[in-house]
Parts: sequence; structure tokens; C-alpha cells
Amino acid sequence: MIATPVGTLRAGTDGNLLNLLEFNSEDRLTRQKVERFDGPSESPLLDELEAQLAAYFRRELTAFTIPWQQPGTDFQQRVWAKLCEIPYGETWSYLDLAKAVGSAAAVRAVGRANGSNRIAIVVPCHRVVQRDGSMGGYGGGIENKARLLRVEQAGLQASLPL
Repeated sequence: MIATPVGTLRAGTDGNLLNLLEFNSEDRLTRQKVERFDGPSESPLLDELEAQLAAYFRRELTAFTIPWQQPGTDFQQRVWAKLCEIPYGETWSYLDLAKAVGSAAAVRAVGRANGSNRIAIVVPCHRVVQRDGSMGGYGGGIENKARLLRVEQAGLQASLPL
């Protein structure tokens, strides 16, 4: 468990790769089919994750270097990899993301893949918004999505309140 300004996050690793960073909500964890996690509760990777998250929330880190892997289809893997290409402090629409993965007609499938992301913040699904700029959904809650976007905007501009 990692305490952050947006709440406690549950982290999991196989020792070499991060494979879970999720808001510690039973509803969210059940939806993601994460009932329990058997990986180590302490590891150098989790220590580094905690340090990088702290730097991110201090607005000192714009890109995570934690190696990660999560189960998913080839399409989901493409979506998640493309999420990591959205620049810090920017947002893309679901349509932008669908076009970026070469499937402009698959906006809903992109939305489902985005919602299935089990590695919050590091795989920045919070950077995807509706085409009109409204928040859309977020597994960690819309308020947390807005807070994460404010952290990034503040990192680029003058400090904004969290």
C-alpha cells in the first residue's frame, strides 16, 4: 500500500515488473478481478515506485521509469503503450487515442481498454478525456482524475491547488 495525495494505492509486482497500481477501493479491485495479490509486499521495485510517485506529486517527475506489464489482449497492450506516449500535462480524447492506435472507429473499445488499465498513474489513463474536454470516466473517481490533471498542469505552469 502506498499513501498518496489522491488516496492509498495498492501496488503489486512480481519482483521485476510492476503489474498492479490501483486505487484501494474494493469495488475497483473487484472490477479489475484483483481479489488478492501474491507478489512480494516489499521489494526494491516498490521502493522505487514509491519514490517516483512522491516525486510526481511534488511536480518533479514527468515520466515514470518503472518497468511494468499487465495481462491483456494485443489491442489493450497497444492502447496502454500509447497511453504512455501522451505527454505529461496534456490530454487526448478517446478519439485521439483510437486514431493513435490505428483504429479510429474503435473509440468504445479504446475506452474499455483504458478502463481496464490496472496500473494507474504510471500508465496515465487519467490523461484521456471526452472530445468536448469533459472528464469522462475514471476508475479512481472523477475527482482524482481532475486532481491528477491539476498536478500535471501545475508542474508545467505556476502552482495550482490540488
